[in-house]
Amino acid sequence: MRDERLARIMTRLQAQVRGFLSRQEFKKILERRDSLLVIQWNIRAFMGVKNWPWMKLYFKIKPLLKSAETEKEMQNMKEEFGRLKEALEKSETRRKELEEKMVSMLQEKNDLQLQVQAEQDNLADAEERCDQLIKNKIQLEAKVKELTERIEDEEEMNAELTAKKRKLEDECSELKKDIDDLELSLAKVEKEKHATENKVKNLTEEMAGLDEIIVKLTKEKKALQESHQQALDDLQAEEDKVNTLTKAKVKLEQQVDDLESSLEQEKKIRMDLERAKRKLEGDLKLAQENIMDLENDKQQLDERLKKKDFELNALNARIEDEQAVAAQLQKKLKELQARIEELEEELEAERTGRAKVEKLRSDLSRELEEISERLEEAGGATSVQIELNKKREAEFQKMRRDLEEATLQHEATAAALRKKHADSVAELSEQIDNLQRVKQKLEKEKSELKLELDDVGSNMEQLI
Repeated sequence: MRDERLARIMTRLQAQVRGFLSRQEFKKILERRDSLLVIQWNIRAFMGVKNWPWMKLYFKIKPLLKSAETEKEMQNMKEEFGRLKEALEKSETRRKELEEKMVSMLQEKNDLQLQVQAEQDNLADAEERCDQLIKNKIQLEAKVKELTERIEDEEEMNAELTAKKRKLEDECSELKKDIDDLELSLAKVEKEKHATENKVKNLTEEMAGLDEIIVKLTKEKKALQESHQQALDDLQAEEDKVNTLTKAKVKLEQQVDDLESSLEQEKKIRMDLERAKRKLEGDLKLAQENIMDLENDKQQLDERLKKKDFELNALNARIEDEQAVAAQLQKKLKELQARIEELEEELEAERTGRAKVEKLRSDLSRELEEISERLEEAGGATSVQIELNKKREAEFQKMRRDLEEATLQHEATAAALRKKHADSVAELSEQIDNLQRVKQKLEKEKSELKLELDDVGSNMEQLI
């Protein structure tokens, strides 16, 4: 059952395919037959009219028509227009890329200007701090020098006072020894006094019994009194000397205390100077760190300057490329303008020829009307010839309209092309001017950065 069904389906399908192919082949055969009839009909008609005078005239005029050459030139112009359009699109794309690059470069330049301004502010602050540190350093160095001189003077004075102290101590020790000796002498004199008094007492007691020896004893007593008085005077002088030495000792001890206090003060001043020195060393270290930061900033500015030089060189290369492209486009535009002028001349010549052809066509139309009248009188083939003439006249009118449309389109295309190229050249010139201005501005910024780098280098050399 299934096989029978499939057999019927396949048979029906094959029959439909064969029928479709047969109908297509039959249609082609009919078309070939109709074409053959038309060709035979056209050949018979041509053989009938090829010796007519107006047809001979048409054969002579046909080579003068430049419709084929115009179409060829139009094709060439279309191809040239396509190439120019493609070049213009590439130039437009390149211009957009350059505009985007220019916008990014302007943004980057603004960022760099802001960063350079910030760096300049930081550099100005650092320079102010460095100047202040230098002034403080100079002042502190002057103070250190002054304090060092004072310390040296104080040390010399201290050494002198120490020497004086040692000398006074030696003198005090000698005076103490003298005082001890005097005290011993005084004690000895006291003993002698007591002994003398005892002797006087004994002598006084003995005077009663020894009146004979009074004169001698009186003389001895007087001598002893004189020696005693001399001893008392010497003792008083020694006591005065001891008091003076004691006062001098107290004064010297007070001077020693003053010197010790001044020494303590000098030690305190020296400690303050040490602290100031350490502070100066810390400030100097900070200044050195600031100098290192300035050197790093200088190195970064050098790198940015190199980058700007590279970008400037690239921009110069692009400007040169754009100028070369603009020169090529201007050259191409001049060639196109010359070609357009040639085409306009050819168009004018074609218009002149077309006017002549129109005049000739009117003459031929009149002659054709006359021939038509003759053909109407001639009989059977006249209607066919009239239709052929009408068909040829319609084709001629169509060709004329196509030629006019092509001419108008050519003129419009040429005008649009001239306008577009003029706009493109103006835009490229403006773009080149903008690039030149950007180049000059970048060169100015480069010179300013170099001046800033020179100033930073001189400031760093002064700091160092």
